[in-house]
Amino acid sequence: MTANPVDLVIFDCDGTLIDSERIYTEVDALVLADLGCVLTEAEIVERLVGSSAEVFRAVVEERLGRPLAEDWQLPYTHLYREALATRLKPVDGIPALLESLTVPVCVASNGSHASIARNLATTALARHFDGRVFSAADVARGKPAPDLFLHAARTMGADPARCVVIEDSAYGVEAARAAGMRSFGYAGGLTPAARLEGTDTVVFHDMRELAALLALSTPEASRPGLSPAGTPGDPC
Repeated sequence: MTANPVDLVIFDCDGTLIDSERIYTEVDALVLADLGCVLTEAEIVERLVGSSAEVFRAVVEERLGRPLAEDWQLPYTHLYREALATRLKPVDGIPALLESLTVPVCVASNGSHASIARNLATTALARHFDGRVFSAADVARGKPAPDLFLHAARTMGADPARCVVIEDSAYGVEAARAAGMRSFGYAGGLTPAARLEGTDTVVFHDMRELAALLALSTPEASRPGLSPAGTPGDPC
């Protein structure tokens, strides 16, 4: 992770900037049960966290053995909005991190523009990403395809090889690898660290570590005593 400097930091939104994944997972379980599609929390985390709307729908239809109506989600939309409006907050450490970064940043999320804007406003993070928010609605394929990250880099005028992606889901780090971007997998949420590990990915557990890890990803900066995994290393 020390080969190239960083010209652009691309943040996922849900579970990375905003602490929403547990809220979504709880509501997902209720919605899926109402549809007759019972999934455990572990199954929801493995198969749905970080997925696109298309993947979500395909998983549910596969389990049900029948197609869903085009507007199947409409009766449940209020459940998500109400839960987010009362419980949503930034991921611990994110506000201070965003204040400290001096490189360009943007958001690239599988969520809709409306939901991203609403959730960033609710958590008072919107000002950090004014005009630099990208949604799966902007491209043909959402994550785990690379389209969204490549679109964000192209729009921001950044070489993919000089971008880093901050993600909390297996779909997200897979998309970053497919885009030829380095990634930092945040394992402080619902996704187990083992599902984030892989090529060109550093797994970490606390957003307070990320500023130092981003410094380590440039050839001219380092911090003694910090291991590549983002935890204090033995001074040997």
